[in-house]
Amino acid sequence: MAASAGNFYQDFDITWGDGRAKILNNGDLLTLSLDKASGSGFQSKNEYLFGKIDMQLKLVPGNSAGTVTAYYLSSKGSSWDEIDFEFLGNLSGDPYILHTNVFSQGKGNREQQFYLWFDPTADFHTYSILWNPQRIIFSVDGTPIREFKNMESRGVAFPKEQPMRIYSSLWNADEWATRGGLVKTDWSEAPFTASYRNFNANACVNSGASSSCTSNSASSNAWFSQQLDSTSQDRLRWVQNNYMIYNYCTDAKRFPQGLPPECQSS
Repeated sequence: MAASAGNFYQDFDITWGDGRAKILNNGDLLTLSLDKASGSGFQSKNEYLFGKIDMQLKLVPGNSAGTVTAYYLSSKGSSWDEIDFEFLGNLSGDPYILHTNVFSQGKGNREQQFYLWFDPTADFHTYSILWNPQRIIFSVDGTPIREFKNMESRGVAFPKEQPMRIYSSLWNADEWATRGGLVKTDWSEAPFTASYRNFNANACVNSGASSSCTSNSASSNAWFSQQLDSTSQDRLRWVQNNYMIYNYCTDAKRFPQGLPPECQSS
């Protein structure tokens, strides 16, 4: 069981970007930048199998149209698991779109999208993933915005056997990111920069064939069996009623054969 309050030198490797990603302030701050030649990215040194992962992000300010800041957990291989936060940039003054998705055994198509109730470029905010054997909960500043429950009883695969690393990248996706690709990246605004701090992982670290959670240690960690209490459920409903702008579970046109089975319980 690892509870690591992050130092970016200790916890992460910069994986691409040719100097555009930087670790600053003795390891307390990491910045990714994007210009016309390249974006940049990093990944965690550790792989995790269940955990509560927190990161504070401050997104690209000003005209961020065409840019995507992705922050996610993912395993490798053709039947990978993945838990996604993606922040789709926008024209100055228009809100970012927070795009979420869950992949299990290579199958995704579970998008939910939200506006945020604050300006995510003005300051740092905490984006959290709680992942235990029963559920995945996405939270923003401690407010749950999405829950994906383990529905294996309905034949829906759930991420629970493949360890995942944390990844983040800042890249140009102007063929689709802003208004379906209608608004292109304005390179006169480059470089675009997103900032990260206060990483915290209360999680099971996977090493080789074993996880640090195979012992009974997991039972003493509240997150391992955490669920939404009634207050949190109220907050989740508040976000979904006021800030959700797309939910695959209500998109009947997209699923003419019937909505996915995990959509039919909520």
